[in-house]
Amino acid sequence: MGMFEGTGRVIKKASFYLCCAGMVFVMPLMALTTVDVISRAIWGKPIPGTFELSEYLLAVAILLGAAYTQQVKGHVGVDFVTKRLGPRLRALSESLCNLGCMIIAALLAWQGYERAFEETTVSDMLRIPQTPFRLLVFVAGITLFAEFLLDFVNSLKSLIGGEK
Repeated sequence: MGMFEGTGRVIKKASFYLCCAGMVFVMPLMALTTVDVISRAIWGKPIPGTFELSEYLLAVAILLGAAYTQQVKGHVGVDFVTKRLGPRLRALSESLCNLGCMIIAALLAWQGYERAFEETTVSDMLRIPQTPFRLLVFVAGITLFAEFLLDFVNSLKSLIGGEK
């Protein structure tokens, strides 16, 4: 159990620090959007490439924050059925859900990795290469998978141990 808890702490710290890195990109995104709106309203001229750059900044912020959002249970969930279940049945439901989410996160990571190295395109206006953003999908998929794995193990513990 000690090794699992140590690994869990490492995964949680990695998710937290990736989220912090993603937050760094939110302020430039807000500033760029604000300046673009003001420029468009006052002078009638938008800043060239704002839409493209905003897409990339938003993708970075979302991808880097996905695992931490799972860690703090911030993703949208519908529990009007599962909250009526008993503890063991709820743990079984959570286990199956986490298993399905792990499969999806693994596919996301795999495809992010595969596509990153076959990608040679650049963005239309600013000529930004796509490869780093595809690799970011890989990193996000791996960390999200790890968070779901922690939740899966915890739900299995609840299922087997009858706790919760």
